Amino acid sequence: MAAAGDVLLQHLGRPLPYSGATPGKLSNLLAGSEVCPEEGEDLSRVLRETGKTVVENCVRVAHPGCAAHLQCPPLVPALAAEAVISATNQSMDSWDQAPAATLLEERVVRWLCGLFGYRPGADGVFTSGGTQSNLMGLLPARDRFARERFGWSMRERGLPPEASRFRILCSEAAHFSVGRSAALLGLGERAVVPVETDAGRRMSPEALDRALQKLEEQELLPVALVATAGTTDFGSIDPLEELASRARELGLWLHVDAAYGGALALSERHRSKLAGIEDADSVAVDFHKGFYQPVSCAAFLVRRGEDLALIRTHADYLNPEGDDLPNLAGKSLQTTRRFDAFKLYVSLRALGRRRLAAMVERTVELAKAAAALVREQPGLELAARPQLGTVVFRYRPARMEEADRVNAGIRRELLLGGEAVVARTRVDGRVYLKLTLLNPLATPEDLRRLVETTVRTGKRLEGVCSTSA
Repeated sequence: MAAAGDVLLQHLGRPLPYSGATPGKLSNLLAGSEVCPEEGEDLSRVLRETGKTVVENCVRVAHPGCAAHLQCPPLVPALAAEAVISATNQSMDSWDQAPAATLLEERVVRWLCGLFGYRPGADGVFTSGGTQSNLMGLLPARDRFARERFGWSMRERGLPPEASRFRILCSEAAHFSVGRSAALLGLGERAVVPVETDAGRRMSPEALDRALQKLEEQELLPVALVATAGTTDFGSIDPLEELASRARELGLWLHVDAAYGGALALSERHRSKLAGIEDADSVAVDFHKGFYQPVSCAAFLVRRGEDLALIRTHADYLNPEGDDLPNLAGKSLQTTRRFDAFKLYVSLRALGRRRLAAMVERTVELAKAAAALVREQPGLELAARPQLGTVVFRYRPARMEEADRVNAGIRRELLLGGEAVVARTRVDGRVYLKLTLLNPLATPEDLRRLVETTVRTGKRLEGVCSTSA
């Protein structure tokens, strides 16, 4: 443990967010050692060697220049808890593999349900992330619709003949996992109906009404509505109250993907942005984003605990029929599952709600500050006012036909130069850059350096483009 700590401290102490190593260089470094030698090696030596070849070439998520993705710097209490989780090696599928762990997860889930405004009777389970939680949200939506509309049991009989007409509505800015979930559920990606967004990149209720009317005219069957509370690029939050009202009127299952924006529930200042989430049938929330937990740590919550029965299953060796012990295997799509609730519990106890809320609020303020810095630069263009902690912008070269190439080059040059880790995305078909600011210890000066480095790199690449033209 001490040797591993030394490797970690060396990693954290390096001055740049990335080493700048290319895939080719990393492949050569890793090729110099055997994956499984015939005879074992000294552990301290293995850790020192992998510290140089592997850990040194990992991105430093605690560095303020590491601002590409929803990849947070983890809390120290959570890191300590991770060691306990790994060493105790509890498996969350049956009571006899995780007795105290089972009860603690259930207790943390009840707290989470209360945090999002659910009443007693709500339930949930920890998951690997938003992708799994979104799949779990659409699974009971599909099955309940088939049961109530056609008296059809998906579990026993598979997809009904009418399944080709099932449709899932979501914002055109929703996470790609909605489409993936539809494919995995046998409905196909074509079952997903993207709904237009407004100027704030939120799902438009008027556009939703038009989409629903069109489905009715085509004799297609809407089974679920997916709202997003914090889109990946812009942090936009769909109008949850209006969407909940539409879902109630039509008997649609409402699932809210709050993987990114769910942390706002901690903040008295910002929690009103999630108004309406308490009326959702299910919610996805990630703790390895705004709750500062190590990957992976997330949860799937349902307003009515009985809806989890739609995915429940039994195995005689885990949770046999008639067993009165609180086994969790029937609540999850996973069987073997880590005790991830422990690290969230330790973190919540160690920091408290107010301090965690202050961290979330700080990242929102950092995004506003970064947007202001972008506006100050005549060579940069801000795509939209930030909603959470993401800032989308691009460099504007003199020859705008070179904009996509220059901006893609900026991202690559910053990464392979080790100076910064920023993301690349597309807005209206054009290449943009994105800062994802989840580090509450970043300063305005850190942001200024990041923006100025981006401009400086853009000017250099613009000059290269002009010369080659």
